[in-house]
Amino acid sequence: MPTASHQDLNERARHFLKVLVERYIVDGQPVGSRTLARDAGMNLSPATIRNVMADLEDMGLIVSPHTSAGRVPTPDGYRVFVDSLVTLQPLDRQAVSHLHGELRAESDPAALIQSASQLLSGLTRMAGVVMIPRRNRILLRQIEFLPMSEQRVLAILVTEEGGVHNRLLHTRKTYSPAELERAGNFLTSTFGGKDLSEIRRDLIEQLRDERSRMDQAMSDTLAMAEDAVVAADEGDDYIISGQTNLMNFDELADLDRLKQLFETFSHKQEMLHLLDQCMKADGLQIFIGEESGYKTFGDCSLISASYDDGGSTAGVLAVIGPTRMAYDKVIPIVDITAKLLGAALKK
Repeated sequence: MPTASHQDLNERARHFLKVLVERYIVDGQPVGSRTLARDAGMNLSPATIRNVMADLEDMGLIVSPHTSAGRVPTPDGYRVFVDSLVTLQPLDRQAVSHLHGELRAESDPAALIQSASQLLSGLTRMAGVVMIPRRNRILLRQIEFLPMSEQRVLAILVTEEGGVHNRLLHTRKTYSPAELERAGNFLTSTFGGKDLSEIRRDLIEQLRDERSRMDQAMSDTLAMAEDAVVAADEGDDYIISGQTNLMNFDELADLDRLKQLFETFSHKQEMLHLLDQCMKADGLQIFIGEESGYKTFGDCSLISASYDDGGSTAGVLAVIGPTRMAYDKVIPIVDITAKLLGAALKK
């Protein structure tokens, strides 16, 4: 089905789409022609309204559920809405002052990140995620693999500062000393001098996006490297608060769906990959449904913003909730929280 951008819509269609999305966000019920006519405030015949609805449906922006004659927005409809139709509702001064005060009250960076995550969750009644900033770069000098008994390999990482990190890995098969030496030499030449956090993100992205194009030996090498780097770069990567808030939304309340969501939240590889995508954006980033690349988030939207700690991007924070979220309120909350968190970290 073809999709449309806001340039393809005339003013009447844009207005009706905006009204329909706003009504659906509030009620969570399919929007019928009579409700749309009342909310739109336009003196149009029922036939005209039905024609506009049909046009929006043909464009793939709204859809009619099987059980109702009303319409609901599709992910493409939400995309047009957030890109060109949403009317943002900035936080009032009292709310900004409260947010500022809560963040200024924390002097410890770890407590500050925790507070920011809880504030995002509390203000939006959804899940709040904050990536922990990486201030101290740990650079890789060398990586080696030594064969142990059967399908076990000892990974040795040496950092530029002289630190040595060892981890015993369990592999799918038994490797010869020559194979392990080649793997270590390849990884040292590829990633030597890079920050461990950066290496983790590169490995996750390569394993996710290129697995089908690489041979098994290369895939195994990268997988071993990822296990080894995770051990050396261990620690919390992000703080998430308010996951249980998502149980309050009917469209996410299915137990199987919630289980999949919570498993994704706890899976560091997937969350880091998603947050890394957000970090690449300049300013606000909005993923609607499967735009994030994860089917688990098919009924969710993610709104993120990067924050800095003094001249460079330190991390990102985000709100995750249903696609039927109040974008007009959540976007400003994410934006101002990122700015205030960056200011607090600079201190």
